[in-house]
Amino acid sequence: MVAEFGGSLARSNGWCRYEFSMSRYSRDAVIIASMLEATPRAELRTLLIANRGEIAVRIIRAARQLGLRTVAVYSDGEQDALHVRLADDAWRLDSAAPIPYLDQDAILRVAAESGADAIHPGYGFLAENAGFARACTEAGLVFVGPPPDAIAAMGDKIEARSLAAAAGVPMVAGTEGPVASAEDAQAWADAHGYPVAVKASGGGGGRGFRVARSATEIAEAFTGASGEAGRFFANPEVYLERYLDDPRHIEVQLMADNHGHVIAVGDRDCSIQRRHQKLIEEAPAPGIPAETRAAMAEAAVSLARAVGYVSAGTVEFLLGADGAFAFLEMNTRIQVEHPVTEMTTGIDLVREQLRVAAGEPLSFGANDVAANGHAIEVRLNAEDPGRNFTPAPGTITTFHAPAGMGVRVDSAAFSGASIPPTYDSMIAKVVAWGRDREEATDRLIGALEELKVEGVPTTREFALNVLRHPAWSADPPATTFLQRWPEVIPPPAEAPSAPAAENVAPETVVTEVNGRRFTVRVHGLPSRSIAAASSSPSRSRPNAPKSSRDGAGAASPTLRSPLHGMLVRVLVAEGDTVTRGQPICIVEAMKMENDVVAHRDGTLDKLIAAAGTTVSVGDALAEII
Repeated sequence: MVAEFGGSLARSNGWCRYEFSMSRYSRDAVIIASMLEATPRAELRTLLIANRGEIAVRIIRAARQLGLRTVAVYSDGEQDALHVRLADDAWRLDSAAPIPYLDQDAILRVAAESGADAIHPGYGFLAENAGFARACTEAGLVFVGPPPDAIAAMGDKIEARSLAAAAGVPMVAGTEGPVASAEDAQAWADAHGYPVAVKASGGGGGRGFRVARSATEIAEAFTGASGEAGRFFANPEVYLERYLDDPRHIEVQLMADNHGHVIAVGDRDCSIQRRHQKLIEEAPAPGIPAETRAAMAEAAVSLARAVGYVSAGTVEFLLGADGAFAFLEMNTRIQVEHPVTEMTTGIDLVREQLRVAAGEPLSFGANDVAANGHAIEVRLNAEDPGRNFTPAPGTITTFHAPAGMGVRVDSAAFSGASIPPTYDSMIAKVVAWGRDREEATDRLIGALEELKVEGVPTTREFALNVLRHPAWSADPPATTFLQRWPEVIPPPAEAPSAPAAENVAPETVVTEVNGRRFTVRVHGLPSRSIAAASSSPSRSRPNAPKSSRDGAGAASPTLRSPLHGMLVRVLVAEGDTVTRGQPICIVEAMKMENDVVAHRDGTLDKLIAAAGTTVSVGDALAEII
């Protein structure tokens, strides 16, 4: 039996052809055909990707396989970015906003002028913005994602808790609404017990999240979470939940279409985190009893059905040591860690998103989903793990991606690419598949050893330390992995000194010593200095800009910024007595808040930089005498 349907995703002839074997699929063909007759379909020919970096590249490649024309958008300084070069068309966002990718009007203008039929928001930025989804529909565009009402319901974490509870999803104790003040927060925490999580009502992804372990910490947790929520989500409302110590972070991948199909596409473990943000993810989640796995999948599907969910989404849970799980949140978008699910199921989740957006049914059924082997993903970030994962924007001088059996790298990086301070610090996602967790681990270690990134510090060594640690193989990790095993965090990186203006690009020198071949890559030196440098009997140590955590410059009263970013909050006042290591202010960089601590004991004599100002590496922040 052959069924052909007009409209749908545009190929060269504007038709999609589906073939069903009479012996196996004839009934399904009839059902799908009848559904398509009743379901509106959109003829998609041009897709605008309202995002940047590796997720924009990922979407462009999936769209290309479906015959769609792609349109990229970019901000100042990104005209040579990989997503811009790969797209069929690229438009600069004409916006005065600090982050142009958040400018809805600018994006919709490009959509209209470029002839786009649909917009894929990727993740982050406007991906979970119900207002933007509605604006796309009002402009006659297909929004590649869930309905606006579902985004709004799950985007408000308080409402999401209420809906999840009504759908029978297990919950932890929490407030029924937003908490108005630090005093109200303390009253609730005193009554229900510590530790308590203070969480942004309108956010997620680790933003606007603080933990108070005692009454002395609740005021700062409330202020910090509310302030960050206001800056990231334009909504300072927070609520409280009992915080579970030592849980695992498990999530269920969902795909749903407009034909009544809601399918759990496996689960993932995302427990290894810093600042409540994921660093290593794997699928399927290891060591979970079959009945618990099935119960989490059923709870996730029930919640999705309750809100009329469509497209890709993820329901996240906390899993206790006792085997009990509780609802954490629902992410109404494609996730950063989706590749591990794709590697173990063979299902292209982004392609399915585009099919669903065009009104087509999912290309698979629940019985087609089965985990084949194991996959692990490492997020390679431009950060210094030895300095509390401080973001490190800069230029990648060398980038070499690994390859091999079972290895996948999702990235927009290349040699010479810039990591701007405005955006996320992720350089690449390195993924490895194996027949079991041990083989996947071995392949990922080999891939990370082959990976080469120069010019900025990265989390590569940290990831290798985790994967080689006996605790990784002994038991499934919990969210407290870094606290339990701090030895996986490498020492602070040493940044190379800035090259002089007359210096040439990095130069490779090949030489032979006693019959052995050596390749030396020299950075930041004029070509005439290579011989002198190579003949020197001693190794020179570059002058690295030090964080205040290192105590560098302790003899000087001036506290200087160790990174570029926005000074968002000052934690002390002039005249206060401070001790070395005490947080003085918070600098937000690359979507993360970073404590800048006192470099010496003394009295805060003068605050030089005020909240709301942009600071660069080495800028004076305060005087401590």
